[in-house]
Parts: sequence; C-alpha cells; structure tokens
Amino acid sequence: MLFFSLFTVGVVYILARSLGFGEVGGLGVVGMALIVAGIMNFISYFWSDKIVLGISGAKPIKKSDNPQVYRMVENLGIAAGLPTPKIYIINDTAPNAFATGRDPKHAAIAFTSGILQKLNKQELEGVTAHELSHVGNRDTLVMTVVSVLVGTIALLADWFMRSLWFGGHDDRDNRGNTIFLIIAIVVAILAPIIATLIQLAVSRKRELLADASGVLLTRYPSGLANALVKISSDREPLEVANRGTAHLYIVNPLKGQQAIGWFAGLFNTHPPIEMRIKALREMEGKI
Repeated sequence: MLFFSLFTVGVVYILARSLGFGEVGGLGVVGMALIVAGIMNFISYFWSDKIVLGISGAKPIKKSDNPQVYRMVENLGIAAGLPTPKIYIINDTAPNAFATGRDPKHAAIAFTSGILQKLNKQELEGVTAHELSHVGNRDTLVMTVVSVLVGTIALLADWFMRSLWFGGHDDRDNRGNTIFLIIAIVVAILAPIIATLIQLAVSRKRELLADASGVLLTRYPSGLANALVKISSDREPLEVANRGTAHLYIVNPLKGQQAIGWFAGLFNTHPPIEMRIKALREMEGKI
C-alpha cells in the first residue's frame, strides 16, 4: 500500500511538473486534482459497499427469510471472532459470492441465489469462511483503497493528456522541459496500466490468503475446494458482474475471460483456479 501511494504521488508530480504546475500559479490546478482524489477516497471509504451492492442488484435478507444461511454465517462469524455481517442475495442463478464493507462492523456478504441452490452445506461453509476471511483480513478496505488509487491515476493521466491537447502546458523552448514532457507523456500512457497490474496482483494475493484463512475456520479444505470446482465449471455468466466488480467475487464471474500464460496471467483478477484447488487439496490431512 505504501508503494502504491508513493507511486501515485510520483505520477502526480511528473504530470503536474511537465505542464509547468510546479510553480505557485499552477498549484491551484494540482490542488484541485488532489482534492477531487480526496473526495473520491472519502466516498469510497464510507459508501463503496452500498455502491457495489447496488450495482450488483443485491437485496438484504432477514434471519426469517433464510434461517439456514443466516445461522451458518452467524456461527462462522463467531468462530472467526467477527460480528455477523449483513447478508444479501443476488437474484441470479450463476453461483458466486463476495464480501464488502470498510471494516468488520460494516461488512456485508452477498450470495447469488444460484450458489445457495447448487452448493451443499460444506461447500457453502467453505465459501462463507473465505468471504469472512476477507472481512477479517481487511481485504475489503485494502481493495477499496487500491481501486480508488487506480481510478485517481487514470483520472490524472486523462487530465494531463487533455491539458496537452488544449495547450495547457508551458511552451518555454528548452531541452530540459522537452525531455521532461516526453517522460510525462510516457508516464501518462503507462501509469494507468501499471496501476491496474498492481491492483490485480494485490487481488490475486488476497484471494490466496482468504482461501487459507477460510480453511482454518472450517477445518475442512475439501469444502472450499469442491465449491471452487463447481463454481468455476458452471458456464453460466453472472449478468450483474462487470470488470469493475469482478475482483470482488470468489471466482471470476466473467466466464471465458480468464487469460492463460505468464504474461496474460498478469491481467487476471484471480489466481488460476487449478492453483487454488491444488493448494487446498494439499492442506487436506494437515489441519
């Protein structure tokens, strides 16, 4: 996170400096960009869960609506030392689930109706423990902050290119400024890509951690492993999912869009499903 924050600051400095905003007269523009970023961060911190749940079409349920699911989440939450999160249902037959919320007290877990129908009790417990681990590990907050930083970098890069196009840069004719401007153009093009790669790498790492942490709750690796097999082999796409929310789900909901190969794998939201299942199988008999 510290590296990502410093990376963002560096991008801001290079882009602003290349346009001559390092001087006092330009501080207002840079300050405005940082204020916008701060507002985005504030909104994401306090309302990102509501935004994501709304986009996903998730509806809250009470204990009386589905006592079995509510009791399962409640019991696993107690085992994890976490307050019971709010439970939501997404009316979609594609099996999947995700967790959101800035901290355990404001957490929510959303299940699709398909996952409740297609998985057995032990598999559902494995999925629930995985999502509770995201909450306990503060992954939901980490990914929210990372997403905001990625969005900020993309916004600033776009602002820089527009400023160039409309002549918002300093035209002083000297070699130093020209070289710096070229560097800034390269940064504006590459920074959003690099930021996205960092976001995806963080997402993949947190998924593996949640798999391992979830198994420590259920003490049954096969439950989650079998759930991953069923979810990944189900070819029905999740209609409400999009590229902006795909990283939240336990398995990439955008069916058929998982890249193959070392380089292509850098753009995946999740680790290879085979890797995750293998790691879980290797845990069997060791817990």
